[in-house]
Amino acid sequence: MKANGKITALQKPDKLSGLNEADNPDLARRIAAYAPHDGTFDLSIPGLHVSRYSRIHADCVHAIHVPALCIIVRGAKTVIVGPDVHEYDASRMLVCSVALPVAAQVTRASFADPYLALRLDFDPQKIADLVLKIFPRGLPPITERRAVYVTPLDANIVNAATRLMECLAQPGDAELLAPLIVDEILIRLLRSAIGARFAQMGFAESSVNRVAKAISWLRDNFSQPMKVEELADLVHMSVSSFHEHFRSVTSMSPLHYKKVLRLQEARRLMLSAMMDASSASQRVGYISASQFSREYSRFFGNAPTKDVTRLRQGTLLTT
Repeated sequence: MKANGKITALQKPDKLSGLNEADNPDLARRIAAYAPHDGTFDLSIPGLHVSRYSRIHADCVHAIHVPALCIIVRGAKTVIVGPDVHEYDASRMLVCSVALPVAAQVTRASFADPYLALRLDFDPQKIADLVLKIFPRGLPPITERRAVYVTPLDANIVNAATRLMECLAQPGDAELLAPLIVDEILIRLLRSAIGARFAQMGFAESSVNRVAKAISWLRDNFSQPMKVEELADLVHMSVSSFHEHFRSVTSMSPLHYKKVLRLQEARRLMLSAMMDASSASQRVGYISASQFSREYSRFFGNAPTKDVTRLRQGTLLTT
């Protein structure tokens, strides 16, 4: 399935448990209080965000998914990374360890029972500090190097997230207690079934950490010419090893990752800065307007001008 369209039965996502969704009324009530209408809201605790949507997304929303923990308390969502499809709801949480261009779609929501979710962005340095305490003898060997994991929701993490939201009501708590609760959440993740894999983002010599450094360079320089050899050298890996690890972590090649960054930014420029397709394509590094139009159409499903017109008439700009 193309990332521009709806989720179809041709995909093979992880199976949703559905029948045993966790009910988290306290956390849901607090999220709803800070998300009074549809949209995503940045809260006063650094890295903490909440979302509400009262209807499903007819199409995928394209964005950069930052390293974060995502918890849904009402509704369901699908996140597509390259060819991989991840579905989760109130019974499971999503953990993302590197910045990834994704296509996301809220798949269950209504006005009576809106989609409600919480996102806590990760601080790699804080994780690195905690990794030394949780794994004093070094990380155990792992075979998986994926950046996205969907895992059963941990009741202790839900409890901590609820207490984190409670801190918002008291400025002193938000300043003094919230950082301790964030540490608790990270420690529980590091001690969970995916702990060793999650810890890779905080371990300087891990492939995930090295790929994250390459991704950081790509996000800062996606409009510039790129040689994979130089990028591999930047993170001290051979070209073949870099290709293998980058694809393993992100589900796409470095060149494809860069192309997606360019296309997403071009779309944003046309929508928010009112640029025409030619100016936007040049801004993000395309030399050939026809190549840009061809790749844009293939990725988003419509030619640039037609796509932007459709988006301006609709409500797809939610993130």
